[in-house]
Amino acid sequence: MLVTQRTIVLHTTRYGDDALICEVLAEQAGVVSLMVRVSRSRRAAVSHTLFSPLALLDLTWNNTSSGIPRCRAAQLSVPLPSIARHPYKSAIALFLSEFLHYAVRLEADPGPLFGYVQRSVQWLDTSQRGFANFHLVFLLHVVRFLGFAPNLEGYRPGCWFDMQAGRFVALRPAHPHVLEPAEAALLPHLRRMDFATMHVFRFTGAERSRLLERINDYYRLHVPAFPQLRSLAVLHQVFS
Repeated sequence: MLVTQRTIVLHTTRYGDDALICEVLAEQAGVVSLMVRVSRSRRAAVSHTLFSPLALLDLTWNNTSSGIPRCRAAQLSVPLPSIARHPYKSAIALFLSEFLHYAVRLEADPGPLFGYVQRSVQWLDTSQRGFANFHLVFLLHVVRFLGFAPNLEGYRPGCWFDMQAGRFVALRPAHPHVLEPAEAALLPHLRRMDFATMHVFRFTGAERSRLLERINDYYRLHVPAFPQLRSLAVLHQVFS
């Protein structure tokens, strides 16, 4: 049986000379890996150029219980021309696609997560300026859909933030996974940052990199086998 769904490209791996293994987030099916036959020839059913990080595609594949499903047709769902040609936006898309590849697990209802990612990607594509904090906002908000959002209520001056427990505490925990009071004091402000207001939050390159590292540390604590992301260094360099 053939299935057609809206999807978001998370990761691709070359498979032989003329195929890709493509991992996508599908609107109804969640995370799906597909075998995609690609070629540069005009006779190819699917072009390799479609499968860029976070591309929004309508894909059709065989719904099978054995082996890797094969993609039968692919077309753009929503073009993202600005991300494709803007080096800063391309670096953000590369980082977030790698992040989602490792962070997203099987969801009982992937629809809300899919909707958030799709709206976020479209916002990034259409933004003209003031998007240097985009990836910070995305990571701070997408955690709500992944099941381990921190509790940012109950802040008091001088509190520590326990990253394992995901909450503010009055005394420093015995383990090392904490934010000291100076860093913890930023969290109530960061939670108010969204795509509409992020341009008013001014960070130096070093401050933005530090925040990104700490957010990444939180995900590494709560997602099994979450690695050090290779694209993180690229993002630091672009926004330094």
